[in-house]
Amino acid sequence: MSLTYFKPRDRFDFSKDTLDIGNPLQWDRSQFLKHLFKRVFAIPEDRVKEFYPRHLAYYLSHHPTGTEEIFFKYFWSLIERQLKVLLNKDVYDKNHLRNEREIARLQKFTELLISLDRWNFHKSNDAVIAQQDSEIYGLRQEIIQLKADLKKATALETEGYINIPDGYRNTVLNLHLQMQELKTPEGKELMFSQTQSVWTKMICKYFREGDKEINHETIRRYFPSDKREPGDKHADIPAKSKLFTINPSKKRS
Repeated sequence: MSLTYFKPRDRFDFSKDTLDIGNPLQWDRSQFLKHLFKRVFAIPEDRVKEFYPRHLAYYLSHHPTGTEEIFFKYFWSLIERQLKVLLNKDVYDKNHLRNEREIARLQKFTELLISLDRWNFHKSNDAVIAQQDSEIYGLRQEIIQLKADLKKATALETEGYINIPDGYRNTVLNLHLQMQELKTPEGKELMFSQTQSVWTKMICKYFREGDKEINHETIRRYFPSDKREPGDKHADIPAKSKLFTINPSKKRS
Protein backbone atom coordinates (compact mmCIF):
# COMPACT_ATOMS: atom_id res chain seq x y z
CA MET A 1 0.00 0.00 0.00
CA SER A 2 2.93 2.36 0.68
CA LEU A 3 3.68 2.28 -3.03
CA THR A 4 0.55 4.30 -3.71
CA TYR A 5 1.37 6.93 -1.07
CA PHE A 6 5.05 7.65 -1.70
CA LYS A 7 6.89 8.46 -4.89
CA PRO A 8 9.14 5.61 -6.04
CA ARG A 9 12.57 6.42 -7.38
CA ASP A 10 12.80 6.69 -11.15
CA ARG A 11 14.70 3.96 -12.92
CA PHE A 12 18.36 4.92 -13.51
CA ASP A 13 18.05 7.83 -11.08
CA PHE A 14 21.51 7.68 -9.46
CA SER A 15 21.30 11.02 -7.63
CA LYS A 16 22.70 10.81 -4.11
CA ASP A 17 20.37 13.40 -2.60
CA THR A 18 17.06 12.02 -3.83
CA LEU A 19 14.01 12.05 -1.58
CA ASP A 20 12.30 9.31 -3.57
CA ILE A 21 11.99 5.71 -2.42
CA GLY A 22 13.86 2.68 -3.72
CA ASN A 23 16.95 1.83 -5.77
CA PRO A 24 17.90 3.25 -9.17
CA LEU A 25 17.78 -0.23 -10.69
CA GLN A 26 15.54 -3.22 -10.15
CA TRP A 27 14.17 -3.74 -6.63
CA ASP A 28 11.36 -5.64 -4.94
CA ARG A 29 8.29 -3.38 -4.62
CA SER A 30 6.89 -5.65 -1.91
CA GLN A 31 9.75 -4.34 0.29
CA PHE A 32 8.68 -0.74 -0.27
CA LEU A 33 8.22 -0.02 3.44
CA LYS A 34 11.77 -1.13 4.16
CA HIS A 35 13.05 1.18 1.43
CA LEU A 36 10.87 4.01 2.75
CA PHE A 37 12.57 4.00 6.15
CA LYS A 38 15.96 3.48 4.55
CA ARG A 39 15.38 6.80 2.79
CA VAL A 40 13.95 8.46 5.92
CA PHE A 41 17.12 7.60 7.83
CA ALA A 42 19.46 8.53 5.00
CA ILE A 43 18.33 12.00 3.92
CA PRO A 44 20.23 14.98 5.38
CA GLU A 45 18.57 16.58 8.39
CA ASP A 46 18.23 19.92 6.60
CA ARG A 47 16.03 18.23 3.95
CA VAL A 48 13.59 16.56 6.33
CA LYS A 49 11.07 19.36 5.77
CA GLU A 50 11.11 18.70 2.02
CA PHE A 51 10.13 15.05 2.40
CA TYR A 52 6.49 15.52 3.45
CA PRO A 53 5.34 18.01 0.76
CA ARG A 54 7.11 16.09 -2.02
CA HIS A 55 5.35 12.83 -1.29
CA LEU A 56 2.06 14.53 -0.44
CA ALA A 57 2.09 16.14 -3.90
CA TYR A 58 2.76 12.73 -5.47
CA TYR A 59 -0.08 11.12 -3.52
CA LEU A 60 -2.60 13.83 -4.43
CA SER A 61 -1.60 13.74 -8.11
CA HIS A 62 -2.26 9.99 -8.26
CA HIS A 63 -5.42 9.99 -6.12
CA PRO A 64 -8.05 12.47 -7.36
CA THR A 65 -10.29 11.65 -4.41
CA GLY A 66 -7.47 11.61 -1.89
CA THR A 67 -6.93 14.28 0.77
CA GLU A 68 -3.99 15.51 2.78
CA GLU A 69 -5.70 14.23 5.93
CA ILE A 70 -5.64 10.66 4.60
CA PHE A 71 -1.98 10.98 3.60
CA PHE A 72 -1.03 12.60 6.89
CA LYS A 73 -2.69 9.92 9.03
CA TYR A 74 -1.06 7.14 7.04
CA PHE A 75 2.40 8.67 7.19
CA TRP A 76 1.96 9.44 10.91
CA SER A 77 0.95 5.83 11.63
CA LEU A 78 4.09 4.52 9.88
CA ILE A 79 6.41 6.85 11.80
CA GLU A 80 4.63 6.15 15.07
CA ARG A 81 4.79 2.38 14.61
CA GLN A 82 8.47 2.30 13.67
CA LEU A 83 9.38 4.63 16.54
CA LYS A 84 7.58 2.33 18.97
CA VAL A 85 9.54 -0.65 17.63
CA LEU A 86 12.87 1.11 18.16
CA LEU A 87 11.95 2.43 21.62
CA ASN A 88 11.17 -1.09 22.78
CA LYS A 89 14.62 -2.39 21.85
CA ASP A 90 17.08 -3.13 24.63
CA VAL A 91 19.79 -0.54 25.23
CA TYR A 92 22.30 -3.40 25.12
CA ASP A 93 21.22 -4.33 21.60
CA LYS A 94 24.27 -4.80 19.36
CA ASN A 95 22.87 -2.09 17.05
CA HIS A 96 22.23 0.34 19.90
CA LEU A 97 24.10 3.30 18.35
CA ARG A 98 22.28 2.90 15.06
CA ASN A 99 18.98 2.58 16.92
CA GLU A 100 19.75 5.85 18.71
CA ARG A 101 20.34 7.68 15.43
CA GLU A 102 17.16 6.28 13.93
CA ILE A 103 15.10 7.21 16.99
CA ALA A 104 16.43 10.76 16.80
CA ARG A 105 15.48 10.96 13.12
CA LEU A 106 11.95 9.64 13.72
CA GLN A 107 11.51 12.10 16.56
CA LYS A 108 12.49 14.85 14.14
CA PHE A 109 9.79 13.67 11.74
CA THR A 110 7.31 13.48 14.62
CA GLU A 111 7.99 17.11 15.53
CA LEU A 112 7.49 18.12 11.90
CA LEU A 113 4.24 16.22 11.56
CA ILE A 114 2.83 17.65 14.79
CA SER A 115 3.41 21.15 13.41
CA LEU A 116 1.39 20.15 10.32
CA ASP A 117 -1.38 18.30 12.15
CA ARG A 118 -4.51 20.39 11.56
CA TRP A 119 -6.68 17.43 12.58
CA ASN A 120 -5.10 16.92 16.04
CA PHE A 121 -4.44 13.32 15.14
CA HIS A 122 -1.29 13.37 17.28
CA LYS A 123 -3.52 13.86 20.35
CA SER A 124 -5.17 10.47 19.96
CA ASN A 125 -4.58 7.94 22.75
CA ASP A 126 -2.13 5.88 20.71
CA ALA A 127 -0.17 8.95 19.70
CA VAL A 128 -0.04 10.27 23.26
CA ILE A 129 1.14 6.89 24.52
CA ALA A 130 3.82 6.78 21.81
CA GLN A 131 4.97 10.27 22.80
CA GLN A 132 5.12 9.25 26.45
CA ASP A 133 7.12 6.15 25.52
CA SER A 134 9.53 8.38 23.65
CA GLU A 135 9.90 10.69 26.64
CA ILE A 136 10.39 7.74 29.00
CA TYR A 137 13.05 6.35 26.70
CA GLY A 138 14.82 9.72 26.71
CA LEU A 139 14.75 9.81 30.51
CA ARG A 140 16.13 6.28 30.70
CA GLN A 141 18.98 7.25 28.40
CA GLU A 142 19.66 10.29 30.57
CA ILE A 143 19.75 8.11 33.69
CA ILE A 144 22.22 5.74 32.02
CA GLN A 145 24.45 8.69 31.12
CA LEU A 146 24.19 10.21 34.60
CA LYS A 147 25.14 6.88 36.17
CA ALA A 148 28.15 6.66 33.87
CA ASP A 149 29.15 10.24 34.74
CA LEU A 150 28.72 9.53 38.47
CA LYS A 151 30.84 6.39 38.24
CA LYS A 152 33.56 8.34 36.49
CA ALA A 153 33.36 11.23 38.95
CA THR A 154 33.59 8.96 42.00
CA ALA A 155 36.25 6.62 40.61
CA LEU A 156 38.88 8.15 42.92
CA GLU A 157 36.66 8.44 45.97
CA THR A 158 37.78 6.62 49.10
CA GLU A 159 36.30 5.92 52.51
CA GLY A 160 39.75 6.20 54.10
CA TYR A 161 41.33 9.36 55.46
CA ILE A 162 44.55 10.70 56.96
CA ASN A 163 44.28 10.89 60.74
CA ILE A 164 45.89 13.67 62.79
CA PRO A 165 46.51 13.17 66.52
CA ASP A 166 44.31 15.23 68.82
CA GLY A 167 45.65 18.76 69.24
CA TYR A 168 47.81 18.74 66.10
CA ARG A 169 45.28 19.91 63.54
CA ASN A 170 46.75 23.42 63.41
CA THR A 171 50.22 21.98 62.89
CA VAL A 172 48.99 20.30 59.73
CA LEU A 173 47.19 23.47 58.65
CA ASN A 174 50.45 25.37 59.04
CA LEU A 175 52.20 22.89 56.75
CA HIS A 176 49.55 23.45 54.10
CA LEU A 177 49.95 27.21 54.42
CA GLN A 178 53.72 26.85 54.04
CA MET A 179 53.28 24.71 50.93
CA GLN A 180 51.39 27.56 49.31
CA GLU A 181 54.46 29.77 49.65
CA LEU A 182 56.89 27.33 48.03
CA LYS A 183 58.35 28.30 44.67
CA THR A 184 60.17 26.44 41.96
CA PRO A 185 63.78 27.34 41.06
CA GLU A 186 62.27 29.43 38.23
CA GLY A 187 60.31 31.49 40.75
CA LYS A 188 56.87 30.04 39.98
CA GLU A 189 54.43 28.94 42.66
CA LEU A 190 54.87 25.22 43.24
CA MET A 191 51.17 24.78 44.06
CA PHE A 192 48.63 27.31 42.85
CA SER A 193 44.87 27.49 43.31
CA GLN A 194 42.38 30.18 42.39
CA THR A 195 40.69 30.05 45.81
CA GLN A 196 41.62 29.09 49.35
CA SER A 197 38.49 26.97 49.65
CA VAL A 198 40.24 24.30 47.60
CA TRP A 199 42.67 23.79 50.46
CA THR A 200 40.09 23.87 53.24
CA LYS A 201 37.73 21.48 51.43
CA MET A 202 40.59 19.08 50.69
CA ILE A 203 41.63 19.05 54.34
CA CYS A 204 38.08 18.49 55.60
CA LYS A 205 37.48 15.73 53.07
CA TYR A 206 40.66 13.72 53.47
CA PHE A 207 41.87 14.50 57.01
CA ARG A 208 40.50 13.74 60.47
CA GLU A 209 41.64 14.88 63.90
CA GLY A 210 41.49 12.05 66.40
CA ASP A 211 39.25 10.17 63.93
CA LYS A 212 36.76 13.04 64.06
CA GLU A 213 35.70 15.21 61.13
CA ILE A 214 37.30 18.64 60.84
CA ASN A 215 34.81 21.51 60.83
CA HIS A 216 35.12 23.51 57.64
CA GLU A 217 33.85 26.76 59.19
CA THR A 218 36.45 26.46 61.96
CA ILE A 219 39.51 26.21 59.73
CA ARG A 220 38.38 28.77 57.12
CA ARG A 221 39.68 31.61 59.29
CA TYR A 222 43.24 30.39 58.78
CA PHE A 223 42.95 30.57 54.97
CA PRO A 224 42.02 34.15 53.98
CA SER A 225 41.02 34.75 50.37
CA ASP A 226 43.23 37.85 50.29
CA LYS A 227 46.46 37.37 52.23
CA ARG A 228 47.35 41.05 51.90
CA GLU A 229 44.07 42.09 53.58
CA PRO A 230 42.92 39.00 55.48
CA GLY A 231 40.07 40.77 57.28
CA ASP A 232 38.79 40.74 60.85
CA LYS A 233 37.72 37.07 60.79
CA HIS A 234 41.24 35.90 59.95
CA ALA A 235 43.33 34.13 62.58
CA ASP A 236 47.02 33.21 62.56
CA ILE A 237 48.22 29.74 63.40
CA PRO A 238 49.30 29.83 67.08
CA ALA A 239 53.06 29.82 67.55
CA LYS A 240 52.90 26.63 69.65
CA SER A 241 51.45 24.76 66.65
CA LYS A 242 54.24 25.78 64.25
CA LEU A 243 56.37 22.75 64.94
CA PHE A 244 57.83 22.27 61.45
CA THR A 245 59.31 24.47 58.78
CA ILE A 246 59.49 23.52 55.14
CA ASN A 247 62.78 24.68 53.62
CA PRO A 248 64.20 24.16 50.14
CA SER A 249 66.86 21.49 49.95
CA LYS A 250 70.42 22.36 49.15
CA LYS A 251 71.19 22.37 45.44
CA ARG A 252 72.86 19.21 44.29
CA SER A 253 75.78 19.42 41.92
